[in-house]
Amino acid sequence: MEKIRNIAIIAHVDHGKTTLVDKLLEMSGTFRENENTYSMDSNDIEKERGITILAKTTAINYDGYRINILDTPGHADFGGEVERIMNMVDGVLLVVDAYEGTMPQTRFVLKKALEAGVTPIVVVNKIDKPTARPKEVVDEVLDLFIELGADIDQLDFPVIYASAINGTSSIHPEVETQEHTMQPILEAIINYIPAPNVDLEGGFQFQPALLDYNDFVGRIGIGRVKRGTAKVNELVSCIRRDGSIKQFRIQKMYGYLGLKRIEINEAKAGEIVAIAGLPDIEVGETVCTQGKEEALPLLRIDEPTLQMTFGVNTSPFCGREGKLLTARKIEERLYKETERDVSLKVEPNDSESFIVSGRGELHLSILIENMRREGFELQVSKPQVIIKEIDGIKCEPFEDVLVEVPEEYVGAVIEALGNRDGEMINMTNHEEQVRLNYIVPSRGLIGFMTEFMTMTKGYGIINHTFKEYRKLASSKVGQRKQGVLVSMENGKATAYALGQLEDRGVMFIEPGTEVYEGMIVGENNHDNDLAVNVVKGKKLTNTRASGSDHTVVLKRPRLLSLEVCLDYINNDELVEVTPLSYRLRKKILNTELRKKQDSKKAD
Repeated sequence: MEKIRNIAIIAHVDHGKTTLVDKLLEMSGTFRENENTYSMDSNDIEKERGITILAKTTAINYDGYRINILDTPGHADFGGEVERIMNMVDGVLLVVDAYEGTMPQTRFVLKKALEAGVTPIVVVNKIDKPTARPKEVVDEVLDLFIELGADIDQLDFPVIYASAINGTSSIHPEVETQEHTMQPILEAIINYIPAPNVDLEGGFQFQPALLDYNDFVGRIGIGRVKRGTAKVNELVSCIRRDGSIKQFRIQKMYGYLGLKRIEINEAKAGEIVAIAGLPDIEVGETVCTQGKEEALPLLRIDEPTLQMTFGVNTSPFCGREGKLLTARKIEERLYKETERDVSLKVEPNDSESFIVSGRGELHLSILIENMRREGFELQVSKPQVIIKEIDGIKCEPFEDVLVEVPEEYVGAVIEALGNRDGEMINMTNHEEQVRLNYIVPSRGLIGFMTEFMTMTKGYGIINHTFKEYRKLASSKVGQRKQGVLVSMENGKATAYALGQLEDRGVMFIEPGTEVYEGMIVGENNHDNDLAVNVVKGKKLTNTRASGSDHTVVLKRPRLLSLEVCLDYINNDELVEVTPLSYRLRKKILNTELRKKQDSKKAD
């Protein structure tokens, strides 16, 4: 046990956790020279976006020690995993950007680590940035530790300065002292992080904190062995979340080394392992020796805060671009996702649709994106916050929002957040940059990202993390004010028709795009929806007027990504998602029926 160290790497989004793990793997000597070191982010979307979606487990051998490392997600939507991982480790590497310093998610992950009583090591990363301010950042970190109630031992944390992307580190803040090695970090892990404090002799006890799924063995529970030992094929008991007990046989056990999951025959206390054999094992349940059933405290699983409807694609273009179209296929895929993602909930809505609840827009949009790439066609509704009743009062989720913008855009941002029921907590200036701290209803942030990026011309940074449930805010928060341009015909859009409509608003399509009745083709300049004909061609006559042969020059259409589409739509609209396209549409496609419905609402 003295030669094992279990640590998690925690940080705010994009402060360099995964890059740091890659360098520790590369420089630990775990790999042979002819072996590749692949990034911990194995999923295509993780690589494209540069974010960690699900926690990854790895291990390295260094100087006779086995160091088990958990790379945690930095985004608030996946924060629940961070909390559970603290149950598996004895220490954390808190990675902080040498310029940005402490951010909302830094506070969240550090709070979870301090509550769990694990030993912290601080790594000030990106020390090579020209704007780096390492000494002030260390002071900020110390202030945060004190503010979060750290004890004397936790306040005595070592600090290492590094540039993970360059593979350099040092115990001194001066950039000139950086050396091409990760040795200071590895030495700090061995010297400061305690070995697991466990009992090898007692009955076996294991608690899964994470889930994985494999088509051959089903659900796999990943966690730390708390006590005793167990072997493959051994009969064990599982104490379920409801207190009942179920016996099962351990089919497979896996350990980790580098980026490989290795089959093992025996698991001992203090080791981080994966166990397969119980097809419906849940996070927080206790696996133990038969006849010695002692339950460990249940792990808390974050409740979903956002939900949306996933349904069968009902547009006229259904089946043109995707292969997986039926409600049964969509249902199978959604329930398969719940096998490994404990924060996701799926309930039937009607025979053609399902209500899917998750931790936030990113959480749900990544699921949609994965399904799209697998060949699914579906339509999804606007995300809605989950309203709870607490002590007879309707409550909704609120978020802690941190905004950093150049001074010239502060007025616009303050006005926009004020209109969304935001409450300013703090405002600080730093070298022509202003940092604003707000508490905003989650509903008010739906659709805000695109507006924010436009008003700050891309220079603004916004981060938010779930804070708490509070009394329901104003009912109008989160709705789009602008109306839309809706096609009233089927066919191909023409340059002539689009040119005639340019003064009506901003287009989302270009000439030649196929459209159908009820499809949203642009944004109206006014707050009402307008039915337009984008397929109209120019009438031809046998007389030629001067100037009639001028080429139509159109403005570039506004291209919408999946997140922007989900942000943009209102409650009476849907996003049609196929392997090749995203289309915005009205729920009621027929123009006449839609007008009648709108007039009823107005009455």
